[in-house]
Amino acid sequence: MFEVLSDKLNQVFHLLGNKGRLTEKDIDEALRQVRLALLEADVNFKVVKDFVTRVRDRALGANVRQSLAPAQQIVKIVNEELVVVLGGEPGRLTAASQPPSVVMLTGLQGSGKTTTAAKLARHLKQTGQRPLLVAADNRRPAAIEQLVTLGKQLDVPVYRESPDMPGRDVCARARVKAKEMAATWVIVDTAGRLHIDEAMMDELVQMKKELKPDEMLLVVDAMTGQDAVRMAGEFHSRVSLTGLILTKMDGDARGGAALSIRWVSGVPIKFIGTGEKADAFEPFYPDRLASRILGMGDVLAFIEKAEAIFDQQQASELEKKVRAATFDLADFLAQLRSIKKMGPVAQLVEMLPGMSKLAGQLPEGIEEKQMKKVEAIILSMTSEERHNPNIIGGGRRRRIARGSGLKPQDINQLLNQFQQMQKLLKMGTRGKLPRGKLPRNLMGIFR
Repeated sequence: MFEVLSDKLNQVFHLLGNKGRLTEKDIDEALRQVRLALLEADVNFKVVKDFVTRVRDRALGANVRQSLAPAQQIVKIVNEELVVVLGGEPGRLTAASQPPSVVMLTGLQGSGKTTTAAKLARHLKQTGQRPLLVAADNRRPAAIEQLVTLGKQLDVPVYRESPDMPGRDVCARARVKAKEMAATWVIVDTAGRLHIDEAMMDELVQMKKELKPDEMLLVVDAMTGQDAVRMAGEFHSRVSLTGLILTKMDGDARGGAALSIRWVSGVPIKFIGTGEKADAFEPFYPDRLASRILGMGDVLAFIEKAEAIFDQQQASELEKKVRAATFDLADFLAQLRSIKKMGPVAQLVEMLPGMSKLAGQLPEGIEEKQMKKVEAIILSMTSEERHNPNIIGGGRRRRIARGSGLKPQDINQLLNQFQQMQKLLKMGTRGKLPRGKLPRNLMGIFR
């Protein structure tokens, strides 16, 4: 996300950092570059103008120009103003006073509403809620079957009726069903529509009157840029949206929609979709996204992903093994599989401070291929070899290579790097680990 914009902004800040004390001319030139970077990222012109004006007013203050590190002060100002543009407060769903709470999803055809409905249901289920999905897209029968399939995969109930039944009747019956089964949230997947289609927009208005949803969320494709911004404005004027969900954020290297839509439409962003899988869905935090844009990472999101994947007892046992220097290839395989569940390595690296540039340099899919290679090697070993790699001699290496479909050199490389990692872990438990060395060596395993 925001790869192009992040690179250009960091170039500007690097140049400022080389200047030491800043003059008004230095600041104006830097902000000119910031303005160009935002416009090239397809950010709305009015948003860019207001943003640069506010940053300039604050940057010209005496506390910045007289600071010993003025460049860092400007980065801080830019970060704070980005948070303002993105809405300031994190987006949260508003629950009804008496369950079930109702969420209606709307949007253009192909924006990803059905998949987003399932992702939202999974998110609510993980927070202890009992969601019910409602297939109210009666214009595309395949959407009903798609939602039913996704519901089965996620173990979330789906309410459906015949495609011939009007959407508002489906919604009314679904609400009754939700009360019977004590569901706490009802998520309604409505038909995709063109915002210029008056008949379909009128139908949406009628469905909203019938259902009286607590949340009216517009699902928009972030890759459509300013079209998404204009669409949000038109939908909001017709049905009074309460929030937005931006999908396909992982494919939006520019970020114009995300940086414009809240400011222009006045509608808060509640969630973002960062991939095709069900777990590629995050609550929207303006401060975290601003940090990602500026290459500062998002450590909190990284920790939350890890906590959702790693079992507390397993983590405790792993810590004991590391401290006792008994961490072996079987343990490493278990951790590798857990990391795979967290998502693409490039996205994880992007969340770490100062690592966003490295994430952009990783060839697409390369980390997944390397992980599969490592997994194949370890699975081709016997249990004894995984627990004690020191016994793996030339003959065993050739057998493992044949079993994994790789070359003996690949086996040698993994074993050598694993031995280095073991040594570093031992040094770390004794307080001798060189600063910054462990991450580089761990990354080497996936090269």
